[in-house]
Amino acid sequence: MLQKESLLNVADNSGAKKIKLIGIPKNGNRRIVYLGEVFTGAVKQAAPHGQIKNGEIVRAVIVRTKKEVKRADGSYIRFDENACVVLEGNDTQDPKGTRIFGPIAKELKDEGYNKIASLAEEIY
Repeated sequence: MLQKESLLNVADNSGAKKIKLIGIPKNGNRRIVYLGEVFTGAVKQAAPHGQIKNGEIVRAVIVRTKKEVKRADGSYIRFDENACVVLEGNDTQDPKGTRIFGPIAKELKDEGYNKIASLAEEIY
């Protein structure tokens, strides 16, 4: 559960390191995004020779949150940090990077992000 102006780590090798959440597209007046939702963000820190540069506006999906998420079986899952994966275009679900670092939540695979799930090191 994240709100606008939240800073997230980037969990892929697209070149971005930190992204600030600046908007929630196609959701009207909502102020909060949850695990597995797409958002618009501004790159605040990037690698010097990466695909993405500082100040770029990108679309990303949330793959880890500090706030716990309740699952259908009654259990909860939470992570140590807030993290996202940068997406290629406006309507695609494919990641821009070719590697995903760290674990991701099982809910992403359930929501149709199969490419991200297949690239991830581990799925919780």
